[in-house]
Amino acid sequence: MNLKKIILPVLALGTLAVAGVLYAQNAGEGTLTFSWKKIPMDGHRAGIGIVTTDNADSLDQIFGVFKGNTYIAPNGKKYCKGATPAVAKILIDAQPALADLRTPLGYAPETMVREKPECSLYNMYVDQLMASVEKSCGQKIDVGFTNTGGVRCDLTKGKQALGDVLSMFPFKSNKTAFVQLAGKDLMVIYQQMAANPGTMIQGGAKLVYTADHKLKSATIDGKPVDPKKIYNVATINFVLNGGDGFNIAKNAKSLEMYDVTMSDFMMEYYKQLTAEGKEIVYPVDGRITQE
Repeated sequence: MNLKKIILPVLALGTLAVAGVLYAQNAGEGTLTFSWKKIPMDGHRAGIGIVTTDNADSLDQIFGVFKGNTYIAPNGKKYCKGATPAVAKILIDAQPALADLRTPLGYAPETMVREKPECSLYNMYVDQLMASVEKSCGQKIDVGFTNTGGVRCDLTKGKQALGDVLSMFPFKSNKTAFVQLAGKDLMVIYQQMAANPGTMIQGGAKLVYTADHKLKSATIDGKPVDPKKIYNVATINFVLNGGDGFNIAKNAKSLEMYDVTMSDFMMEYYKQLTAEGKEIVYPVDGRITQE
């Protein structure tokens, strides 16, 4: 039996997050079979920590130091060769370039966890999307749509830095957009959302889903959606034509695109709150309910 063991480290945002052990077995006739085992990288080997806005001045304690060719890990262990000092050197050498990511932007007194179909984090995100597009287009925005997949992590309690925002909203290709849609086309989107709960985030409307994933009602400003009325919609380019199965731009009466990313307007929102002496908190207001 020919069995090969391959160690695959995975680097995530400057922190050694997961290592995989891949076993490749030659099954004959030029084919290989594979098995995969995940090994959590929790710092037990070298004691490497995670940089935050609070400990950024203590990088030697977080990553360890080199003395000559010897790497001294945070837990005191010494390494002269192998993968450990090689990876440590990559992390240490990268820190000057990552310094700006630790720029503080605001403070969250509580963790905001991503929960479908509605949560404080999703509400804050789509409402700020609507505010950003309203500023760009110069018109009042009625409703907003974006996808839950664009929010890549929860917002943890504590100081929020630039890197935290970029980790949460990393997609630079996702830009804001302004669309005008008739009410009948909005209803098609709301019905699709009800059939696929948790895929999309919405603002400006109040939606009620039935237990069997159908749209029971949709109101805007307390009134049923008017099929003939033209509504101003804020969204992102990803869901305009097929992203996550949604086609927001279908039958659009007008469409404008802006060079504004999700992280752009969220950073501005954090800065605004901080300038006003406010913390990052947001309500859950029942904009989507399911019977």
